[in-house]
Amino acid sequence: MQDTTRGQGQEVSQQQIELARLIAQYTATDGVHQTAIAPLNVVRLSQPTLPNHALHKPALCIIAQGQKRVLLADEVYLYNCAQYLVVSVDLPVMGHVTQATPELPYLCIRLDLDPRDIGEMIMAGELGIRKPEPPARGMFVSKANSSLLDAVLRMMRLLAEPQDIPVLAPLAMREILYRLLQDEQGGMLQQIAMNDSQAQQVVKAIELIKRDYRLPLRIESLAREANMSSSSLHHHFKAVTAMTPLQYQKQLRLQEARRLLFSEVGDAATAGHLVGYESPSQFSREYNRMFGAPPARDVARLRSVGQAQVSPA
Repeated sequence: MQDTTRGQGQEVSQQQIELARLIAQYTATDGVHQTAIAPLNVVRLSQPTLPNHALHKPALCIIAQGQKRVLLADEVYLYNCAQYLVVSVDLPVMGHVTQATPELPYLCIRLDLDPRDIGEMIMAGELGIRKPEPPARGMFVSKANSSLLDAVLRMMRLLAEPQDIPVLAPLAMREILYRLLQDEQGGMLQQIAMNDSQAQQVVKAIELIKRDYRLPLRIESLAREANMSSSSLHHHFKAVTAMTPLQYQKQLRLQEARRLLFSEVGDAATAGHLVGYESPSQFSREYNRMFGAPPARDVARLRSVGQAQVSPA
């Protein structure tokens, strides 16, 4: 058993080295780079970053080199080489790279996930349907196994054979989803994609909050539209997002206000009003609490280091 485990560990290490080489090949400069495969992005950063607040879309992120820290509400997710992070629903997070140098830059892939693809696999009978489970956290970190890394590497290698991408990339994507769903925490991904599941109802509530985040949030109305009771909405929403619907809405409002201010769209009072705040003093107070500085000082700090709002990975 020990020899088998050691052999698997060596295989993962070699796969990690190849993944880092391939990412470096397609990231000549720092930043998030789109690839010829639409859902696949590669990331390179040569130094640690300041904490960055963003709405993390459903995605698989695998680090080939370096380390990152992601904060969801009060929960800390730290992951590094040969580990992966999965986000199964839209989540407001704060993340920053903690290990990166010009010699050993942070290298990562972000593969955007579409729950509809998982739903199609379920409908086609390609997955064993797990018994219904209560909704669990919509973000988790796991150790990357050899089978998953092998599928990811085959997708990365396709970048050198663009003529093969239309046919083979969807097959690689399907296998990656399959490997994720078969892994230890794949049940949550499956629940998100299943119609009428409690997790799917939470997804509906998230979409409604995103659509109307500028408007006052009425819990009873939100619960009714998501086909849940108010108590069930509160319980399951917090299980998935680590926050209440009101806290989720506040994160969206403040992140959008910060984006507006960084883009020089008006002053703090204007930005607060545009995202739904009626009281400028309340807006400034909550902004300061979330970002650690009043609006003007916070945005000046961001500009001084040249850190724009970018999607986390």
